[in-house]
Amino acid sequence: MLMPEQQKIPAPTLPAAEQERRNGQFNLLRWFSLASFFFIAAVALGLGYVSTRFVVTESIERDALLTAQFIQAIGDAEMRHAKINSNRTMGEMLDPRQDHAYSDVPAQTRASARTEFLDHVEHLPGLLLATVFAVDRTVTWSTNPQMIGMHFEDDDELDESFKMKVPVSASYHKIDEERPEQMLLREPQLLFIENYIPMFNADKSQVVAMVEIYKEPTDLVERIQRGFRSIWIATLLGGAAIYLALFWIVRRAAKLLQSQQKQLIANETFVALGEMSSAVAHSLRNPLATIRSSAELAQEIASHGAQKNIGDIIHQVDRMSRWVRELLLSLRPMHDDCESVDLVLAIDDTLSAFEALIKRSNVRVRFTAQSFPPVVSQQVLLTQILNSLFANALEAMPTGGVLSIEIDSPHPDALRMTLTDTGKGMTRQQQQMVFKPFFTTKQGGLGVGLALVKRIMERFHGSVELTSQEQEGTRVCLNFKVATGGEYGAQHIAGGG
Repeated sequence: MLMPEQQKIPAPTLPAAEQERRNGQFNLLRWFSLASFFFIAAVALGLGYVSTRFVVTESIERDALLTAQFIQAIGDAEMRHAKINSNRTMGEMLDPRQDHAYSDVPAQTRASARTEFLDHVEHLPGLLLATVFAVDRTVTWSTNPQMIGMHFEDDDELDESFKMKVPVSASYHKIDEERPEQMLLREPQLLFIENYIPMFNADKSQVVAMVEIYKEPTDLVERIQRGFRSIWIATLLGGAAIYLALFWIVRRAAKLLQSQQKQLIANETFVALGEMSSAVAHSLRNPLATIRSSAELAQEIASHGAQKNIGDIIHQVDRMSRWVRELLLSLRPMHDDCESVDLVLAIDDTLSAFEALIKRSNVRVRFTAQSFPPVVSQQVLLTQILNSLFANALEAMPTGGVLSIEIDSPHPDALRMTLTDTGKGMTRQQQQMVFKPFFTTKQGGLGVGLALVKRIMERFHGSVELTSQEQEGTRVCLNFKVATGGEYGAQHIAGGG
C-alpha cells in the first residue's frame, strides 16, 4: 500500500520482444509457432498434392481400363452378332485396305460389322474424337473426316501401345498444338482424356489396329473435383488441429518454464540475500543493541532538550532492528506443513495489536466478525501477512481515514478477505511493481512486505490481488483455500493442505 513519502519509481520495463532481443533469451513459444506453422503447412501441402495427384492418376487409369474393356467387348459382341468366324477379330475388320486378306468373311458382313462397331464408338458418352489407326499408323476411320488417310510418325504413346500391347492413357487440360492428332470436334471445358486401345488378332499375338478415344468424362471430373475439395478440407482441418494441439501443449510448457524460471531466479535471489542478511544481522545486532542501551541510559540523565534527540536515536535504532527482523523473516525457508487457521480470530488478534496505533492515526475500522470455516495457512505466517497489510494501510492514512475489512465466500472451497483503505492510493505503474521484492514507495522502506505476502499466499494455494486509485485508496484481496475435513485450531493438514 502507498506510503506517505515517495521514492523515485524505476523506469518502466521494456516490452517482451525488446527484452528478449537485448538479453538474448530464447522465446520457445514464438519460435515454435513459426517453425511448426511452416513445417506443418509444408507437410500438409505435400500430402494434399500427393493425394490429389494419386486421385487423378488412379481415376484416369481406371477410366482408361473401363473404356478399353468396353471397346473390346463391343468388338467381340459385333463379331458374334454378325456370325463371323470366331477365328477372326474386330481388329482385323477395321482396315478396309485389308478386306482382300479375309476371303472367308463375306464383304457385306465384314462392312456391316465394322459399321456397327464404329457407330457404337462414335456415340460413346462425352466423346471428343475417335480415330482408328492401322498398323502402319495410317488413320483408316475418324469422327473427324479430315483426319482419314493421315499418317502419323513419332507418336510415343501410339508407338508404346502398339509395342507393349496394353492400353495407354494420358490426361490434358488444353489441346496440345504439337500433337496433330488432337483435332477435336469441340473445345473441352476442363479435363479430357486420351486412350489408346489395342485391337488384336485371333491369338492376341499381334496388334492389328489401334482405337484412339478422346473423351471428356464430365461425371469423372466432378468426382475428382469433389475428391480434391474433400482432400484439401481434410488436410487443412487436420493440419490446423495438429498445430493447435501442439501450440497448446508448448504454450503450457512455455508458461510452466517461465514460471519455473521466475521461481528459480527468485529462489536464487532469496538465497543470496539470505546469506547477506545473516551477515548483516550478525554485524548490526550487537552494535544496535549497544547503541539503544547507551541511548536509554543517556536519556535518564540528559537534559530536557537532549531527551528528544536521544528519543529519535532510539526510534531509528528500533526501525533498523525491525528492518533486520523483516529481512530475516522474509528470507526464511518455509516448511511444507499447513494448518487450519481461523481467519476471523487472526483478524481480531491483529486489530487488538494495532489498537493503539489505530487510535493515534484517527482511523475508523469497519469489521463485523462472523462465523466462517478455517482456511489453509500457518498461524504465524498469517499473522505476519495481516501485520504487514495493516501497517501499510495505517501508514497510507497518516491524517485519518477508514479501514474496511470484509470476508465472503465466492464458492464453497474458497474464502476471500478484502482489506480497503482510504489512503493516497497508487499509480498504475506502482501497482505493476508492488509485489516485486525490494520495491517500495516509502522513504527508507525495505520493500519485502507485499512480496512476502504474495509468496506466503501462493505457498498455501491462495493468491493476492491489489487494486488502487490515486487519492482514493487501495484494496487488497486475499484468496484462501478452505480447510476441509473438519480440522480446526492448529491441527496439521497432511500433505500441505
